[in-house]
Amino acid sequence: MDRRGFIGRVVLTVGNLAVLSYAIAQVISLNEAINKSGRQRMLSQRLAKAYLQLGQGIEVEQSRKILDTSLASFDKQLAELKTFAPTNDNKQLLSEMEKNWLGYKKVLLEKQPNQQDARLIMVLNEDVLSIAHKATVQLETYSGTAMGQLVNISGRQRMLSQRMAKFYQAQQWGVAPPDVMVKLEAARKDFVAGMTTLQAATSNTLRIRDELALAQQQWMFFDDALRKIGEPKNARQYAINVATTSERILSTMDGITGLYQQLA
Repeated sequence: MDRRGFIGRVVLTVGNLAVLSYAIAQVISLNEAINKSGRQRMLSQRLAKAYLQLGQGIEVEQSRKILDTSLASFDKQLAELKTFAPTNDNKQLLSEMEKNWLGYKKVLLEKQPNQQDARLIMVLNEDVLSIAHKATVQLETYSGTAMGQLVNISGRQRMLSQRMAKFYQAQQWGVAPPDVMVKLEAARKDFVAGMTTLQAATSNTLRIRDELALAQQQWMFFDDALRKIGEPKNARQYAINVATTSERILSTMDGITGLYQQLA
């Protein structure tokens, strides 16, 4: 597929999904806003992961789907969060996010995935992540509730799953920052600490406890795949394992975050 075809396909798909989503979705509660703001953090990392996977021909069909749907979701949720924003500080931060997002999205869509742009994406996604995290913490602080904190922590686990996978795929493609192993290990420690906090929450229902147990099992497989980083033998299969296991744990943690949101 040539450059024009790549851009046209993605823009058309994203446009169609966005129109449908704008018509049916709104943020109706503070905990939902925390959930969706936290999901923006995750999408910043998931988009980079999908781009890196496409560039290497890893799970191509699924990676394209991830890129398309994540672009649409980020645009949709940004519009929803801007409409809901409960404070002027939050509104200002979301405006800043929008500026950074437009630059990031431009690079994601401009050309077929390539190593030169991938190195730029490794910078731009961090900027969007930083602002999205600040916006989420703002909403949690505004909430002032223990449940708001759990929604934030659970939602952050989604981001960490994609962040670790992103670093793995960047290292696999030779576009990772020099301190990639330090950052990967920091994300791993944060994820383990987050699981400990969630498992200890006294407000957990039976369903949440069951889902957390499932997430813990998935983490064992995901962590095992991540620890293959840098091994040249079967490197492609290991990269595929990271791609698939990161999606499984993301799906479970997204469901858990929704369950916490509903407890409010």
